[in-house]
Amino acid sequence: MFRAVIIEDEKPILELMKVILGRNTNYTIVGAFTNPIEALEKMEDIKPDVAFIDVEMPKMNGLELSRKVRALTVQTEIVFTTAYKNYALDAFGVEAIDYILKPVTPSTIERVTERLVNRQRSTMMVIPQKDLSMIQCFGGFEVRNSEGVPVHFRTRRAEVLFAYFLCHSGRNISKWQVMDLLWPDMPEERSSSNLYNTIYLMKKILKENDLGMSIRKMNDGYMMETGNQMYDALAFQRSNVSFTEGKLDREQMEYLCALYQGPLLDGKTYLWKISLEEAYFKQYSMMTRKLVEDDLLSNDWNQAEQRLDKYLAVYPLHEEMNQLMIDIYEKQGNREKMLRLYTKYERACREELGIEPSLDMKSRLSSF
Repeated sequence: MFRAVIIEDEKPILELMKVILGRNTNYTIVGAFTNPIEALEKMEDIKPDVAFIDVEMPKMNGLELSRKVRALTVQTEIVFTTAYKNYALDAFGVEAIDYILKPVTPSTIERVTERLVNRQRSTMMVIPQKDLSMIQCFGGFEVRNSEGVPVHFRTRRAEVLFAYFLCHSGRNISKWQVMDLLWPDMPEERSSSNLYNTIYLMKKILKENDLGMSIRKMNDGYMMETGNQMYDALAFQRSNVSFTEGKLDREQMEYLCALYQGPLLDGKTYLWKISLEEAYFKQYSMMTRKLVEDDLLSNDWNQAEQRLDKYLAVYPLHEEMNQLMIDIYEKQGNREKMLRLYTKYERACREELGIEPSLDMKSRLSSF
């Protein structure tokens, strides 16, 4: 989800843009201004992913404003809006990602979204591995500071809240939602006080450990800003749009599968993570299957086997992936590996689930 700011001096057009952008699930509007000077003053605190800037404004035109915005927040992408075509060359001269002629429509916002996703995908691949290792959400939960020392959260509530923010980064989380998450049965006044203290503690922990993240107050809620920090769950979040639209390429799927080391926050009994855990599991499974299919088309049997080995090490009872591995062994004529894998799968079904393998699975071994 992209955090967006709209800067438009005409109030009716601003309100229309808020409606159109607000209906697009890829965006969260974190600021809307009619005054470019006021917008500039807030920009360093807001640090949006994208700024929609009107070119023709009094006091400071959009081209000048965009240069100042870029000086404050280099990660903010610029999209110009105007009623005149003659600004186009100047607009791209300040590296705007797009140039929209008014009136803004849902289709033009979709075009902007596609360009933002493509830009994001290209930058996702250049994150140094050492930064990714600082925060791990898949296969467990581990946070290390800039010196590689594990971060101590001091209270369980602080750890739960930090994990929740990590899984919902860049989103405005209502304080009522957080209070219900951490203190569902506590009186409102007391839970509100506890929330204030927990947020204060989290901010202190982030600063002391130099994690490059911050928590910002947003009306009646809070938002986690990850800055330049990257971690496994965030990479999956940012790839979600491309994944659902079938636009992830092989290199990106390789990258995401390498990050996936097991279920989300494995070992933590957080009820709120269940739907996210299932969604990421499905995404990882579909990407693994696609990569294996590509390997088989290119007759790269060893690579396909390695991918499935990693998958089955995490999910040994996944029937479809076990069947796919058996198919690979069969095509290679490796009867010994087929029998060994089936025996291991059969034993796991009986010991862990108390059931027998399916008839379909058994039929694959009936010719042995």
